[in-house]
Amino acid sequence: MKHPGLLFLFLLYVPLIAWYIWKHRNANPSLGISTLMPVAKLPVSWKQWLLHFCFALQLVAIGGLIVALARPQTHDNFNTSRINGTDIVLALDISGSMMAKDFTPSRFAAAKDVASKFVNHREHDNMGLVVFAGESLSLMPLTNDRGALINAIDNINMGDLTDGTAIGDGLVSAINRIVSGKARSKSIILLTDGTNNAGEVPPATAAQIAKQKGVRVYTIGVGTNGSIKIPDPYGFSSTTIETKIDEESLKEIAQVTNGKYFRAKDEKVLRKVFDEIDKLEKSVLDVDRFTYTEENFEPWILLSLCSLGLYLLLRYTILRRIP
Repeated sequence: MKHPGLLFLFLLYVPLIAWYIWKHRNANPSLGISTLMPVAKLPVSWKQWLLHFCFALQLVAIGGLIVALARPQTHDNFNTSRINGTDIVLALDISGSMMAKDFTPSRFAAAKDVASKFVNHREHDNMGLVVFAGESLSLMPLTNDRGALINAIDNINMGDLTDGTAIGDGLVSAINRIVSGKARSKSIILLTDGTNNAGEVPPATAAQIAKQKGVRVYTIGVGTNGSIKIPDPYGFSSTTIETKIDEESLKEIAQVTNGKYFRAKDEKVLRKVFDEIDKLEKSVLDVDRFTYTEENFEPWILLSLCSLGLYLLLRYTILRRIP
C-alpha cells in the first residue's frame, strides 16, 4: 500500500452500521397490541433481506474506494545477481549517407533493426548506445534494461547531429561509456558507411586509446561504394553523392584492439555479422535488476463502481418506493 494509513477510514463502518440499525428499528410506525402470536410465525419478506443486501453493497462500494485511495501496488524490487555476461557498447553512424537505399528500406533502418534484435538476444549483457555523424552523442549508459535500450535505438532520428562522419569521436565516446563496466570482456561494435571526415580525434588515435583500456572493437562497414542516391526527408527528391568506406582505417582499428572487421553489403550479411559477434566470450559480472512499481487500484475501483451500480439498479426498480 502506498498510503496504508487511509485504511483507518474503514472505521467509518462502525457509525454507518450503527446508524443503519437505529434507522430500521425506529423508521417504521408502531402499534401496541397484547400479543404477537397470530403473526409470530409469518416469514420475513425477501424484500426485507434485499434491503439489507443493498446496504451491504453500499459498504462494499465505500470499501473499494478506500482501498483504491490507499493505492495497493506491487512494490519495487532491487537486487544484484552474478551472471555470465559482457559489456558491449553500440556505436552507430547516423550520417546522411545512411539513408541510402542499397539496403531495404535503407542502411539506417536496416542497421537499427539488426541492432535491436542483437540487443534483445543478449539477455545477460550490460549494453550502451552511442551515435555519431559530424559529432558524437552518448544516448544510453551501460544497462541490462533491454527494453529501454531497444526503445532508444528505435527513437534515433536522422538529422539529430551535424552531418559528417566522425569515426574517431564516436569511438572515443563509446570508450568513455564502456570503461565503467565491471565485466572482464569489454567490446565496442562500431558501424559506419563512410570515411572519417569530421571530429577532433583521428580513428587511429581512438584505436590506441581503446587498446590501452583493454577494449576490443568490432568494426562494420555497411553499404556499397560509389554513387548513391540520398532521398530528402519528405521523399520528393534525391541527391546523388559519392561514398567510400575507409576499410583500411576500420581494419586498423579492429587489428590494434584485437577485434575484427566485417563488410556488409546487404541486410542478410549484416545479420550474419551480428550473429558472429554474438559469439563473444562471456565473463562473470554483477547485474543490478530494478523492478518498477505496478499500481493495482483499478480492480478496487471496478468493484466499487459495480457495487454502486447494482445498488442503484435494485433501489430504483425492485425496491423503488412510491411516495
